[in-house]
Amino acid sequence: MAGMKGKQTVRDMILSLGLICVAAGVIYLFVPHDDKEPELKRLDYRVELLTARRAASYPVAAPEGLPDSWKATSVRFQGDQSDAWHLGYHAPDGQYVGVEQSAAEKTSEFIEDATQGAEKTEDTEEIGGRTWQRYEGERYDALVLPGEGSTTVVTGSASFAQLRTMAEALETE
Repeated sequence: MAGMKGKQTVRDMILSLGLICVAAGVIYLFVPHDDKEPELKRLDYRVELLTARRAASYPVAAPEGLPDSWKATSVRFQGDQSDAWHLGYHAPDGQYVGVEQSAAEKTSEFIEDATQGAEKTEDTEEIGGRTWQRYEGERYDALVLPGEGSTTVVTGSASFAQLRTMAEALETE
């Protein structure tokens, strides 16, 4: 009898394991498996833009005329932090593009923060009659436009072509 009890225990464990595997398989079949990214909602930032343009000490830039494939996803104006303006976009290729502006006195710190530590290169780009400085980094690349009273940074994980498209679309009023 003692030998029989051990065989039943092993058999019962194997049967239990099989039952658990069948149950897990059934659950797997009925749980939805959607591997695509969720659809990003387009953000309407008109109120924040009007507020920033009234309050900021510099002309606040925002894109005009971008195709619908560009989606605004984040916006922020911090008047108490050097009139910092942020506008984030999801570009058509799925990458991130951000517009950052600030009246910060320490321009180098602002640029380092906005570009996620990207380094200044020798390359420049002429966009809209103004010279933008190129920055390259591990995480983000950027186009930087120093100005009187403020600095504008177009940055993100997108290609320089996408960054240029955003910079070309920027309008201040």
